[in-house]
Amino acid sequence: MSDLRERCEAMLSRLSAGERKDLLAGTEILHLPGHVPPWTRTGVRVMKGDCVTWLAAGRIVISPELDLSGGPRFHLWGRIGARGTIMNGPGETFTLTARDEGPLDLAIYHGEWATPEGDLATPQEAYASVKGAIDVCLLHWRRPGLDAARAGLGRLAELARDEPLLAAELERLESPARDPAGWRHLWFLGQSRIFESARTNGRDAIRISMHDDLAILQKPAPFELVPGTTLTWAWKIDSLPAQIAEDTLPTHDYISLAVEFENGRDLSYFWSCALPVGHAFACPIPTWTARETHLVIRSGRKDLGRWMRESRDLYADCVRIYGSAPTRIAAIWLIAVSSFRRGRGDALVADIALEAGGKGLVVL
Repeated sequence: MSDLRERCEAMLSRLSAGERKDLLAGTEILHLPGHVPPWTRTGVRVMKGDCVTWLAAGRIVISPELDLSGGPRFHLWGRIGARGTIMNGPGETFTLTARDEGPLDLAIYHGEWATPEGDLATPQEAYASVKGAIDVCLLHWRRPGLDAARAGLGRLAELARDEPLLAAELERLESPARDPAGWRHLWFLGQSRIFESARTNGRDAIRISMHDDLAILQKPAPFELVPGTTLTWAWKIDSLPAQIAEDTLPTHDYISLAVEFENGRDLSYFWSCALPVGHAFACPIPTWTARETHLVIRSGRKDLGRWMRESRDLYADCVRIYGSAPTRIAAIWLIAVSSFRRGRGDALVADIALEAGGKGLVVL
């Protein structure tokens, strides 16, 4: 169990009774065990426009044997009301603004969401083997709007300078993560701070920086897939998140550019730390095995830190991988995973384009 309860109780005790009444409509500290599926009704009820900050600590352990675990960024989610849209934070802290009136629910996420309202696509019975817990301190601010949340967090930070979660949330509110223009996070993996827009050598790029995290960024790219369709991009990978071959579940950390097809499948081109170029394999994550195939196009660390240009005959790759090619491309993805072995990954990606028969589509 984390010490978050003691830390938050000590932090809140430093407010005078008058300040607490003026700043906060309510507080609650919850212990959310990993084996309880998935939604818990909190004691916080919000009006439209209200802000609630959560400060979270702890870890959900999926498999002690495989050393698979994750923190609040991936496993802690919220919603307003039983059918509200689910949301998560990009780290251990988050301030939500209520779009509707209702009670606040929190969830420990394990498996995969089926709907944006928080229905599970995977069986609830899978929770039975999950270990660990996440502790959450909820701060329901009395006045609506993010300015009130900033002011309240700022006051608490003055009184509890030794509490890192307060400083983290203040910093996040001052510089919130924004998806690069035209791109969005895959909804059922949630928001992150992994991707950001960048300019390098006079061109637009996306910077990838992660540690013990994962996310997928997507951009629609409707394009017919015909013989000779070419996918090109440039990337500079400074550090690979994996240290050993990435084709097993406990070692599946990687950075890739992937193509999603209209049939729901995707082909992921990645730079491996050890697997041979040309090696293809189904994703080892059980819920992704049927939908995603990985293809190694570079291997080793020799060219890390250098801009490398890639060009793939996408149609030919599909025929090789699937036996035949889908008819249309739906989207381009950037995938960043470092949550299995909890390493670091850093890269820049630019100049993504599709071309076939004299027609082209610039993605980035």
